[in-house]
Amino acid sequence: MPNVKVSVPYQIPQDEALRRIQGRVAAIKAQYAGQVSNLTENWNGYVGTFSGSARGFPVSGSITVNLSEVSVEMGLPLVAIGFKGQIEQALRSELTTVLA
Repeated sequence: MPNVKVSVPYQIPQDEALRRIQGRVAAIKAQYAGQVSNLTENWNGYVGTFSGSARGFPVSGSITVNLSEVSVEMGLPLVAIGFKGQIEQALRSELTTVLA
């Protein structure tokens, strides 16, 4: 399974970054309810793991809120390998917006 890895720097307090990321995950669950199913998340401090399915394909990964950057790593199903660049770009854009 190919991996996507994206890191985005930020300049807000770490707790605020964590709050924003967790809030965005909750919003994604609601906004994409028809395309994303069984999305679960578990947080242990500043590290979260998630799993579920998107458009019928399994997805899982982790989100780490470091002191000055947020990193997302997730596995992609082989069928999505052709979209890896677009997925990385979308993640980077979303994180940049959330952390601005």
